[in-house]
Amino acid sequence: MNYSVKKKHPFNISLKVPPDKSISHRALIIGSLSKKEIFIENLLESKDILSTVKILRKLGKKIEKKKNFWVIKKGDFSEPDDVLDAGNSGTTARLILGVLSHLPFFSVITGDNSLRKRPMERVIRPLSLMGGEFLAREGKFLPIVIKGKKLNPIHYKLPIPSAQVKSAIILASLSVPEVSIIEEEIPSRDHTERMIEYMGGDIERKGKSIFVSGKKNLESRNFYIPGDISSAAFFITLSSLIKGSSIIVEDVGLNPTRIDFLEILKKMGVKVKIDSKKQKWEPTGNVEVKYGKLSPIFIKRKNIPSIIDEIPLIALLATQANGESKILGAEELRVKESDRIHNTVENLKLMGANIEELSDGMVIKGPTKLKGNKVNSEGDHRMAMMLSIAGSVADGETLVENAECVNISFPQFFKILERI
Repeated sequence: MNYSVKKKHPFNISLKVPPDKSISHRALIIGSLSKKEIFIENLLESKDILSTVKILRKLGKKIEKKKNFWVIKKGDFSEPDDVLDAGNSGTTARLILGVLSHLPFFSVITGDNSLRKRPMERVIRPLSLMGGEFLAREGKFLPIVIKGKKLNPIHYKLPIPSAQVKSAIILASLSVPEVSIIEEEIPSRDHTERMIEYMGGDIERKGKSIFVSGKKNLESRNFYIPGDISSAAFFITLSSLIKGSSIIVEDVGLNPTRIDFLEILKKMGVKVKIDSKKQKWEPTGNVEVKYGKLSPIFIKRKNIPSIIDEIPLIALLATQANGESKILGAEELRVKESDRIHNTVENLKLMGANIEELSDGMVIKGPTKLKGNKVNSEGDHRMAMMLSIAGSVADGETLVENAECVNISFPQFFKILERI
């Protein structure tokens, strides 16, 4: 599917975005580890999340959808009679590896063509050190064969910041009575830790270290999934780029490890107001954003983990800032659903941006007038959405090729965009 978009006029809107993808994955996977029923309200029903549901069902978990919520019934895991398919979801694959590593049976996990090219050795390595047994294509790619074993505790320092790797180790550690320690130099998103603590699990953060064990069973809890700040970021960016525009995003997740994008917008000159509310496990609230004249930004490696999904949007913003912006230390973007550094640079160049590719990031000089052109998402949902936002501020018409991939995380994206 190709999507055609033209330049938008100034707008003032309030909207709600879809439920948070990262939290939806974790509510399903961690909820399945409880010995009791788990109720999840406002679960994201995108392709990635449904891949997680299908895998858990193949593993013997009874998961049912009611009118306004999903229920994970109590019951044990069982050996699947077929290969587990994670589709396009790297979160599903990496987190499920943490669970499969200690379940007492044989399993095989694979994914679509894109996911089979994404490296998994960063998860396999620590889980193998715990005693897990894996056989992967070329030692690092899906499909992966897992022979579940009784695991040992681990003291592991993450070589790079990664919430998915950290979460996989935590999920494996919940099967071990002794304490495991995970060190992360730069904090990554902490939804897994918050959820396990909320469910009464034995987990604690001290400084840069996380201490976790399987001493306590996870209790039954009701989860309400807040709106996804990473999904909201696309329309927040659009309002930041069109003079006279403003947006209020309601009931969105405001986890401290996820809102650095809003702080970067403030530094660039965008007017941002956050109205936070307390919740038992994840902070939520409303965000109001108004257009502001943009200044350049310098993004360093230490900033990357908390804004990893928003880097292409920051690059787009930088094309309209008055001066030179730099994004460094973002090589992790090269192993996402696509090489997001290369794709961001090449596609924005096609639209007239003055942007240069670096091995770990990019340099952008602005402001430059963007012009509509034919661009290609390469099947990457975040690239398709970023390019659609770019087309919404460019002169003329922009044709985004392979745009159907937005269904992976944000099925309503184009409907909302057309409302504006």
